[in-house]
Amino acid sequence: MDQNRAPVYEALERFRRQRVVPFDVPGHKHGRGNPELVELLGQKCVSIDVNSMKPLDNLCHPVSVIKEAEQLAADAFGAAYAFLMVGGTTSAVQSMILSVCKRGDKIILPRNVHRSAINALVLCGAIPVYVNPKVNHRLGISLGMETEDVLQAIKENPDAKAILVNNPTYYGICSDLQTIVNVGHEYGMKVLVDEAHGTHFYFGKGLPISAMAAGADMASVSMHKSGGSLTQSSFLLLGKNMKVGYVRQIINLTQTTSGSYLLLSSLDISRRNLALRGESAFEKVKKLAQYARDEINKIGGYYAYSTELINNSSVYDFDVTKLSINTLDIGLAGIEVYDILRDDYDIQIEFGDLGNILAYISVGDRIQEIERLVSALADIKRRFGKGKNGLMTQEYINPRVILTPQDSFYAEKELIPIQETIGRICSEFVMCYPPGIPILAPGEEITQEILDYIVYAKEKGCSITGPEDPNVKMLNVIVEE
Repeated sequence: MDQNRAPVYEALERFRRQRVVPFDVPGHKHGRGNPELVELLGQKCVSIDVNSMKPLDNLCHPVSVIKEAEQLAADAFGAAYAFLMVGGTTSAVQSMILSVCKRGDKIILPRNVHRSAINALVLCGAIPVYVNPKVNHRLGISLGMETEDVLQAIKENPDAKAILVNNPTYYGICSDLQTIVNVGHEYGMKVLVDEAHGTHFYFGKGLPISAMAAGADMASVSMHKSGGSLTQSSFLLLGKNMKVGYVRQIINLTQTTSGSYLLLSSLDISRRNLALRGESAFEKVKKLAQYARDEINKIGGYYAYSTELINNSSVYDFDVTKLSINTLDIGLAGIEVYDILRDDYDIQIEFGDLGNILAYISVGDRIQEIERLVSALADIKRRFGKGKNGLMTQEYINPRVILTPQDSFYAEKELIPIQETIGRICSEFVMCYPPGIPILAPGEEITQEILDYIVYAKEKGCSITGPEDPNVKMLNVIVEE
């Protein structure tokens, strides 16, 4: 297909030139009713913030320009079909799971999934079969799913409908996706891939294998992360064995009927940009990330890790565009370095956890920003560096699952002080965000180790989200009979 085309964007430009008189929504009427919005976003932006109409197609049932944009995206990503998603990759992940699972169905997945995956289990009532990932104890991060563990889970649960794989993790860790796809298909299971952080795998060279190249059935791709589109815009990719019409019905259960044309056009334009220039753009990203790793490791105390972690099992491959940095040897938790970078140096990185930070490098970065980050990290070590005694390193605790997420989320519950919850079954989520991987999920037993982790994360400044009580002094647990 002609990847020079951007049909949604082109249709919006035609519409803008027509000077159509609006007697439809949105109510700001091309910005005339909200001058402050125009001042913030600009006249051109608000003039194309429009509602669905025949010349612009309809996201829920596309027949013209949106359908063409979906076909161009499928062609660019090597998929059988692609959906433009305006509810973020959260919506795409949930649509994947809802497309293959219903109440009582089993799905094999790693426990270190994004909250969106477990939220989908709450919605559909599927039963999780967790493959607990191995942990790198020096770095305190969870790794990929080992194929032997996946195969064991398959053999113990041959009635499972699907396998979900993170590829890559937030830190850049990749499982042996090709083998997992092959084994899953051999046992008649669909293979779904949360590829939120892997958009560039489709366009760069020398990067881990993409979900569609591996033959996966579905993949959710955060185009707004490394692909350059607007926040909240993503793609849902389908393999050849999925029914397009049924998946669209699933998407329409939860996705808005008022799709933002700002988001849709940004997907369209960004897909075109990557199709035409992605290979050279991500080659630059790889070089910037490697330069940053080299310079940061020269500082001492920090460890910017990369392909040396590969062991052909729990770390089958590594995404070299990810600038993941362990901070514990300078005596600071990752979240502490994250806060200092923002507050003292005006540098906003992606996230900090208990032992690591992630600086997200993508198509918009330049060498001068990299050098500023390196200089700031060196200065932080000089100003704040100390011994690492007393720092917690563990970033993952194997859960004890008692009930399904849906059953426990909707069960009769009581809100009690957090220190009184040991041994009880949690009925809500507790997580640090980002990265949004639950510390506790509905249906899991609360232990002293988990409570210690939550208290420590709060003390270090992590943003704890999920519980009904915003201060996380109380937790909802299932009422005991």
